[in-house]
Amino acid sequence: MAIRCFSVCKNLNVGRLQLFLSNDCSALIGLYSTAAKQWGTGEDCHGDDDAPAESDTSHDVTNVRLLETRASKLEDRVRELTERYKKALADSDNVRRRTQKFVQDAKLFGIQSFCRDLVEVADLLEQTTGDLQEDEGQRLGQVQDRLHGVFTKHGLEKMSPVGAKYDPYQHQIVCHTPAGAGEPGTVAVVKQNGYKLHGRTIRHALVGIAVMTQARD
Repeated sequence: MAIRCFSVCKNLNVGRLQLFLSNDCSALIGLYSTAAKQWGTGEDCHGDDDAPAESDTSHDVTNVRLLETRASKLEDRVRELTERYKKALADSDNVRRRTQKFVQDAKLFGIQSFCRDLVEVADLLEQTTGDLQEDEGQRLGQVQDRLHGVFTKHGLEKMSPVGAKYDPYQHQIVCHTPAGAGEPGTVAVVKQNGYKLHGRTIRHALVGIAVMTQARD
């Protein structure tokens, strides 16, 4: 009886093992058949991995385009700032030059009012020299020469307009005289000397202009 039971159990276990092996083989055969079918139809077992790769490529292209756009904007900004800098530099240079010119003019013409008063003294000396006797006139002439030397040292000079064309920036007409041998429109006589300070007129010369006269029958 015991031997029979052992035989039955043994046969039962063998049947279970055969069933287990049969099921596993069927599963393996099914997997193999599926893989073979995919291989035959050209399907890739890793086909699902391509979608993320394509997405990453599209994302990279988008980033590159954004960077290019930003770089273009930055280049435009740099050009704009460069132009503004150049303009500001030019304006600053112009201001510097005007300031230098103003300082130079202030140094040159700061004594302009004083010179206007001083030339009146020179007029008095010139008038007085002709009324004095010879000895006194010579001494006063030396003073006058010394004064004109000081004038020259500081850029003050007396005009000599006789025979020159009339210039409204230098001359003031006080009378008209017959042209005679002179050319009409030129300065024929000087009533009061004019003066320039470093080329700038500080007192107009009072002059008489030569004019053409009509001949009378």
